[in-house]
Amino acid sequence: MVIKQNGYDVEYSEKIDDTEHYYEVLDRLECDATIEGKIHNQETKYRMILQDLSLEELWQLFPIVLEPHNPEWKNWYEDARKKLLQVIPASALAAIHHIGSTAVPGIWAKPIVDILVELKPTSDMDAVATKIEDSGWFRMSSNERRISLNKGYTPEGYAERVYHLHLRYEGDNAEVAFAEYLRQHPDVAKEYEALKLSLWHKYEHDRDGYTEAKTAFITKHRIL
Repeated sequence: MVIKQNGYDVEYSEKIDDTEHYYEVLDRLECDATIEGKIHNQETKYRMILQDLSLEELWQLFPIVLEPHNPEWKNWYEDARKKLLQVIPASALAAIHHIGSTAVPGIWAKPIVDILVELKPTSDMDAVATKIEDSGWFRMSSNERRISLNKGYTPEGYAERVYHLHLRYEGDNAEVAFAEYLRQHPDVAKEYEALKLSLWHKYEHDRDGYTEAKTAFITKHRIL
């Protein structure tokens, strides 16, 4: 196994029997490590723990939470955007957007910043996603046209900052128009807020149900 210590790759001779033993070695050496060239960071350690939980257990650990609008969410987005610009090749990037309710001042939202990254049609989405993963994000789902990643989920619950990243090809960006529509129509934004607040406790531990219950409202206002 190769250990990355102080920026250098160092061969480590101890046989690693399982994941628990692997992290015992890391804790002992107080370093990051790579196996087959892939960097294992704190997000990777969390992922290996969380992936063993059932969907119901995950929903209990990460309930739906709504909070009044926090002006700091814009800064969270800007911090993440700057880091993504350092990771995503300029030749592949078309645009980065702050989407979701945290991008709409004045309404309650889940304290999770949603980011939509549009890639140029000729770019390799999977390769870009891998670069993003290597910078500390976790890939949640993927297909040929869309990849979802997140950051800020720990075995103890939400981290201080939580992000969802939606990787798409250029033009697949309906969420951008919806967020802008809400910003331009505060009355509709307040209707959306009221809907979410009415659903909150009913679907507190059912993220899929919460999302589905908002679909009709979102679809209606996306086509106006």
